Amino acid sequence: MDSNYSAIPKNSYLELQTRTDPRNPRSPIKLVPSDEESYLNSKNVNGHDVDLDDFDDSFQFHVDNYPLIVDGSKANSPGSGVSGAVFNLTTSIIGAGIMALPATMKVLGLVLGFVLIILMGILSEISVELLVRFTVLCKASSYGEVVQCAFGRPMRVLSEICIIVNNAGVLVVYLIIMGDVMSGSLHHIGVFDQWLGHGFWDHRKLLILVVLVVFLAPLCALEKIDSLSLTSAASVALAVVFVVVACVVAAIKLVEGRIEAPRMAPDFSSKEAILDLLVVIPIMTNAYVCHFNVQPIYNELEDRSPKKMNRVGRITTVLCVVVYASTAISGYLLFGKDTESDVLTNFDKDLGIRFSSVLNYIVRVGYILHLVLVFPVIHFSLRETVNALVFEGSAPLSESRKRSLILTVVLLALIYIGSTMIPNIWTAFKFTGATTAVSLGFIFPSLIALKLSRKGESLSLGQKFLSWMMLVMAGIVGIVGVVGNIYSLKSQSK
Repeated sequence: MDSNYSAIPKNSYLELQTRTDPRNPRSPIKLVPSDEESYLNSKNVNGHDVDLDDFDDSFQFHVDNYPLIVDGSKANSPGSGVSGAVFNLTTSIIGAGIMALPATMKVLGLVLGFVLIILMGILSEISVELLVRFTVLCKASSYGEVVQCAFGRPMRVLSEICIIVNNAGVLVVYLIIMGDVMSGSLHHIGVFDQWLGHGFWDHRKLLILVVLVVFLAPLCALEKIDSLSLTSAASVALAVVFVVVACVVAAIKLVEGRIEAPRMAPDFSSKEAILDLLVVIPIMTNAYVCHFNVQPIYNELEDRSPKKMNRVGRITTVLCVVVYASTAISGYLLFGKDTESDVLTNFDKDLGIRFSSVLNYIVRVGYILHLVLVFPVIHFSLRETVNALVFEGSAPLSESRKRSLILTVVLLALIYIGSTMIPNIWTAFKFTGATTAVSLGFIFPSLIALKLSRKGESLSLGQKFLSWMMLVMAGIVGIVGVVGNIYSLKSQSK
């Protein structure tokens, strides 16, 4: 008689449903491939330490209590490939932060700015690899669970609060940029003003609300981050279009000798210049923060393994370094000392080349579409984190469609209100970069590595050095950034 069952491949993952936890009746116990069995001696399953030697003859495995694995194609539901994971991780990184980089280049100078873009990219990739390593060790499905494995529940709550503040702040910035570009700002003309003139149609709050309801809400309602792979690919393509246009225009003007000499090093000639230097460095640390989405992307990676996820992280880092460096340098060369904190607003004037108005529209409208496609990726981790913090112990959001939709509506409403209250993206990036972003990107990953290395998971001497270096660097950047922001606000109030 033909059988509907198929053999389990040697390197496959198998999840068994258990009914022993009343708080989470569907909590899985994962069996890992033979090459990862060494992890089990120090892993934590459902809150208990597990050792392979602990299982004796008294351990009863009843097949009737667990779902059977039938056809192989059903057993291994298709996940995200490397390309889809790269697009999702790249989209988590390349968002509104790219628009602030030309302004940071104006303050730091071309040499130091370029070096910091590369350095922050490398350090961020190292912290992501450490996070992936200990995610597997702890069998964690979220950023907060890794933190809890290392430090307990109070620190998990703190990390989840950081994710909520950081991601909500980033999404508020996205809406601010959309408003600036579509309806204009105090010193710049919006796209709708140029197309249709002044009227109710270019009202800032109304335009943001329409975009939120018509475009963002349907994408944010999706349940899996892998569902956003195609939109993430499109968003990366739109970001590349922006970079290509900016680089081509800058190259043309540079060849024609119509670009003023750029600053090569920071300016230390005045107190104001030094304050500017202190507050822009945290913006650089904010540029690569994607760590809150590492676990969801890893969870949905097809045939996942730490090695495969590290490859995703390295490809993403190289891509982001190229995009960031190109944008920062070309944007600063184009506008020089007139570079705005949101460089998109600079594209409302004549660029001094043929088809200038067409290129301006392509850049601004294209990047608005990019942000529309980035928004749901950041919102996904925000919603998951809020659910884990507020509804701890409840069923996953994927099993509660109603709760997922309610959280989506509430979060979008709060983000919209925030976008009407914060004046500009520079204000938001200065504070999130110096606090939550530096914590999520560098402080927590390095602390996790150092803590868990004392529990039997060895780190090489180089890894320990890099962990300590990231920890010290992040602490200095955070303190200096907060102090600089406070003095900067005081100076503006005077």
